Formats: sequence, C-alpha cells, structure tokens
Amino acid sequence: MNNKKIVFTAPWQVETLEEVLSIEKIGKQELLVKKKFTLISPGTELACLSGNEGWFAMPGLPGYSSVSEIIEIGEEVHGFQPGEYIFHYGDHSLYSVISTSGIVLKAPSELPLHWVPFTRMASVAMTSLRISDIELGDHVAVTGLGLIGNMAAQLAALQGASVIGIDLSSNRLETAKASGIQYTITSDSKVQEQIAEITQGRGVSTLIDATGIPKVVTEGLPWVAKYGEVVLLGSPRGEYLGNITELLNYVHLDGHGCITFKGAHEWRFPVEPDSYVKHSLTRNSQIIFNLMQRNKLAIEPLISHIVKPEQAAKAYEGLRNDKDHYHGVLFDWS
Repeated sequence: MNNKKIVFTAPWQVETLEEVLSIEKIGKQELLVKKKFTLISPGTELACLSGNEGWFAMPGLPGYSSVSEIIEIGEEVHGFQPGEYIFHYGDHSLYSVISTSGIVLKAPSELPLHWVPFTRMASVAMTSLRISDIELGDHVAVTGLGLIGNMAAQLAALQGASVIGIDLSSNRLETAKASGIQYTITSDSKVQEQIAEITQGRGVSTLIDATGIPKVVTEGLPWVAKYGEVVLLGSPRGEYLGNITELLNYVHLDGHGCITFKGAHEWRFPVEPDSYVKHSLTRNSQIIFNLMQRNKLAIEPLISHIVKPEQAAKAYEGLRNDKDHYHGVLFDWS
C-alpha cells in the first residue's frame, strides 16, 4: 500500500513524502482509515514548524483534525463498518491506523465532508465558552479572528452575547462579518474608545484572547468591565517584557476591576462523557455537528484554500507570511 504524508523535516522545512505502508494486521481495537480531508491548525502547526515546541520532534508528522473513510476494522471493534466516514484527531497522511479509544465519531451524512474537520477547531473554541460566565445580554470581545477566534466569537453569539471581534487583518474582519459577528473592530489605538461606545461605557464582561500573544492580553485589560473575566483561549507563546505588578493590580485591586483570569485549554475536559463532569470532548464535538447541521455555525466563510498534499510547503508559507489570504486550509487527499 502506497502512503503519502506531510512531514516537518526541519524548522520551516515542509516536505510531502511517499512510502510503502506495510500492515500485516491491525490491532483488535483499531481502524485502518483513508483520509479524505485534513485541516491545518495554523497556531499549533506553525509553532511546531518553527522548531520552538519542545514536545514536537523533527522530523515529525503534523496535523490533528481529519475526516476519513474506514477501510478495515479490528476484530473487537463494534459500532463501525468499512466504508463509513468518521471524524477523528488524525494527522496529515493518506492512510493511518488509529485507536478507537480516542475521539472517533461517525460523520453525519448531512454534512459536507470538508466541513467535518472544522469540528476540532470549534471544539477547541468551545472550551472558552464552557469555562466562562457569559450569559444572555453580555458584551464579549474576542481578540484574534483566525479559525479558533472566529468560532469562539460565533459560539459566544449563540450563547446570547453581543460579540465584538478584534483583529489587525481587514480580511479576517470581513470573514467575521460574513460569519455573523455583530461588531468588528480594527486593532488600533481607538479600540477602547469603540468598545466604550458599543457597551455604553461599561466595557465587556468577557475578553477572549485567541492570539496567544501576551501583549495583546495586557493591552485588552482596560476594555474589561469591573468584575469581568479574561479567558486565555490561544496558548500563550513568546516573551513579554513589562511590569507584572500592573497586570496583577487588575486582578487584585477593586479600583482596577478585580478581573478574573481563566485558562481555556481543551484538554481540561475528559474525552468521553463522565457521570461527574458535565462536559467532554465527545459531547462538545456532537454539539458542533448539530450546530453545523442546522447552519448555526458558519463554516464556508472560514475556508480560504483546499489544496493537494503536494502543495503543503506553499500552504504553510501562506499561513506564515500571508495571513490576510490564508486562514482555513484543507488538504484534499482524494
């Protein structure tokens, strides 16, 4: 069996390789799958490609969101059949053997296949809603309107908030508008003034940061209302030089707002439903399926490119240096 895969061979070096995949027998609880579409996660994968993520060794195989066709099932696998399409946390390769113990869900037949991998990005974004205090009628600001930020903004609106999307890129702001985001603001010196106008001087009750840039978080603190919250959705990366006392005063002092900081990493929830925990990654994914089926979550505006694996180097270069035009990039393995 000839396999194809995308490999990060060295920092900022991407290759599409072919190899013979030899599988004598898959495990009892495993599936052999053939990818249809995989989605690039720009933040995580570019961080890996930079060589600065200690957990990602090079050469390495990136990617963690896929829709695939089942080719073969292990002898103890139940509930799945060859020929069915599934959503799973799969890498950028044509064929792979996966365990059924992780996130493996049948793809709803009503959904276009190329929408299905976006379930992972939406599930990541949903964590910011799960741990927040967002309620009907609140004002929420989201900084960074890439895939994760855009979906967090959409989900906050579905939860009843008036959402303000903030980004440097005019193209991302236009995409946010096309996705139904009520307010969009260019990230500049007038943000605080515009937020004050939208919120009638009260500020936002929740600030969701999807950039992961520490300076963006600290610059947004004056926008947050008293006793409001800052949700760290984007994984913090990069240095921050500044006075930590000023930041801590926003948390500690009543006159600065007594703001609460919350971390929104997706793995804070269990994979499978649990009697003692309301939320799980599986439940979140199923809810995302339902929202997509009812056209409550906009997917098409998020797609900028559908490319072949052989165009991987160009795709990552675009995501790195042409963020205005590259955001939602899918690999088509057909």
